[in-house]
Amino acid sequence: MVTTALDFLPAPLRSLRLKTKQQELLLRVSALALIYVLAFAVRLFSVLRYESMIHEFDPYFNYRTTLFLSENGFSEFWNWFDSESWYPLGRVVGGTLFPGLMVTAALLHRLLRALSLAVHIREVCVLTAPFFAANTTLVAYAFGREIWDSGAGLVAAALIAIVPGYISRSVAGSYDNEGVAIFALLLTFYLFVRAVNTGSLAWALASAFGYFYMVSAWGGYVFIINLVPLYVLVLLVTGRYSQRLYVAYNCMYVLGMLLAMQIRFVGFQHVQSGEHMAAMGVFFLLQVFFFLDWVKYLLNDARLFKSFLRITLTCVITVGALALGIGTASGYISPWTGRFYSLLDPTYAKDHIPIIASVSEHQPTAWSSFMFDFHILLFLFPAGLYFCFKRLSDATIFIVMYGLTSMYFAGVMVRLILVAAPAVCLISAIAASATIKNLTTLIRTKSKSPQATSGKTTGSKAAAKGAVDQSLPFQHNAAIALLLGAFYLLSRYAIHCTWVTSEAYSSPSIVLAARGHNGGRVIFDDYREAYYWLRQNTPPDAKIMSWWDYGYQITAMGNRTVIVDNNTWNNTHIATVGRAMSSYEDEAYEIMQSLDVNYVLVVFGGVTGYSSDDINKFLWMVRIGGGVFPVIKEPDYLVNGEYRVDKGAAPKMLNCLMYKLCYYRFGELTTEYGKPPGYDRVRGVEIGNKDIKLEYLEEAFTTSNWIVRIYKVKPPKNRS
Repeated sequence: MVTTALDFLPAPLRSLRLKTKQQELLLRVSALALIYVLAFAVRLFSVLRYESMIHEFDPYFNYRTTLFLSENGFSEFWNWFDSESWYPLGRVVGGTLFPGLMVTAALLHRLLRALSLAVHIREVCVLTAPFFAANTTLVAYAFGREIWDSGAGLVAAALIAIVPGYISRSVAGSYDNEGVAIFALLLTFYLFVRAVNTGSLAWALASAFGYFYMVSAWGGYVFIINLVPLYVLVLLVTGRYSQRLYVAYNCMYVLGMLLAMQIRFVGFQHVQSGEHMAAMGVFFLLQVFFFLDWVKYLLNDARLFKSFLRITLTCVITVGALALGIGTASGYISPWTGRFYSLLDPTYAKDHIPIIASVSEHQPTAWSSFMFDFHILLFLFPAGLYFCFKRLSDATIFIVMYGLTSMYFAGVMVRLILVAAPAVCLISAIAASATIKNLTTLIRTKSKSPQATSGKTTGSKAAAKGAVDQSLPFQHNAAIALLLGAFYLLSRYAIHCTWVTSEAYSSPSIVLAARGHNGGRVIFDDYREAYYWLRQNTPPDAKIMSWWDYGYQITAMGNRTVIVDNNTWNNTHIATVGRAMSSYEDEAYEIMQSLDVNYVLVVFGGVTGYSSDDINKFLWMVRIGGGVFPVIKEPDYLVNGEYRVDKGAAPKMLNCLMYKLCYYRFGELTTEYGKPPGYDRVRGVEIGNKDIKLEYLEEAFTTSNWIVRIYKVKPPKNRS
């Protein structure tokens, strides 16, 4: 008799012996719990390495509005007019944002306070993205289980927990819309696929509420409202129409549209915007399919039904084309926006909307970025597509369409790698799970020798069996080698993801870090130093002019009014600032006087080697300014098409306001041993204009590492 470890346990504990299915359930729940904790913990590098703080630029506006919401209530927040933004225009906050992120954080804060946990709203904002990233792993498990099996679900949860493409926007402190939007996106897709698989009205209504949450959180909901109709259209064309599909889409679209209209920033776009017309067209097409299915049942005559089908389709296409044409011509249906065009045509933004093209995350994606953010998933993704096509179903068709479309958009725009990450993880999980399952099946197969079976088989049957058995040891060893190789690659993936998270995606842009000569970490805290100086040393009603990148931070941390900020809703206002920065000082002074500017803030990296400074961004200021004011011409700042800041630079470049404010007194400074004074460490040249004199502005403050420089605008000579 075989003795096991359980036999040595006391009788009460032996009675707790679990059945096989219970053991599997326990292992699955334990694995999910560990993955959940891992997804949350891996995103805390920035808090451990620096401190609990908000990252980037947009999150500072989100934090400021969340703070206002928690202190003043939803009614005041919804009707808040922010006079500190876009001076002198201001901003109606409630009607110009997606409130889902702020409302979520405020509700979490209220819940914690109800549980007697005294937590500041800032800490809730810092940890909101990691919390929802952990929740996303649960949705990924459920989604993987729905489209394939439980094994694929577990692998998908593990992959998405640490994939850099998602971590880039969900680390602690990254308090941006995408932090909750990816959770809402994947939840909506899962609920809709579940509704299609079951035909359940409850799941369809749940997907509508998931869509509403997505609409409230991020403008990327347009991807959902175009992908889902495209998926439904593919099912209709391939003959997969069913009552389940009819119930799922109708409920999701109608209720989701009505709920989405409650978001003021969205309003009636679902029935008036060209970007939403595909969803409406598929909705009406689905009604036609339902009607034709009913007529086919009534007629019960194939030839008569074909004639009726031909007439019906002709009428539907004609009426649909007329309605679309009349709606577009009359202006009721608005055309596609520039952002939508830029997704379909990567060159559109550069030619027509330079303010979109100027943002680094809106640039086309390099192959290195794909490898950096996906690692081995790039190779598992095609394999997963193969498995999906091998076992086609309504669910696998959806994930294939999600994967292919999102990968295309990720190639068009770096930012959209975030949207592709869940699809890549799910499809790669199918490949990994199916491959490991097949390999383990081969390993478990016990080879039988021909001699053991000779008594039971005779003749050619015995010979054939023996031949098969002889090949089993080779298959067994090969399967073990392949399985070890798969686990090695997955371990390398985990190591890569941890390194990327720690080194690349956990450094807040507001606090800069570099390596010193001795290999130690050097911290540059100039941004917060500058904003603190603004808050303490300038009048409360002071107006600050800077490039739009820094507007949200100045308002949130410096508590001062800005001319433009990251909302970028008014291109003319931004172009005016671009014109001031690219003009001579006396011309810029007139523009600043017209805007009541008191201080000008510029970011300069020539001392520290910080490359994301205003000199490197300057040509975008010229292009955006020149798009509205033809007097600003880009060739005036170039020499033979080359952008230079040394002695060979264009005269207008050497004397424009931006050049003067960045390089004022820099010609006296030695930045590197063996280099002349005025050596720019970013551009790698000695500047061309060292004798800079300011007539209409005066230096007010320069941070310790010269990264942020603030200048005071002198009052007119006839004023004191």
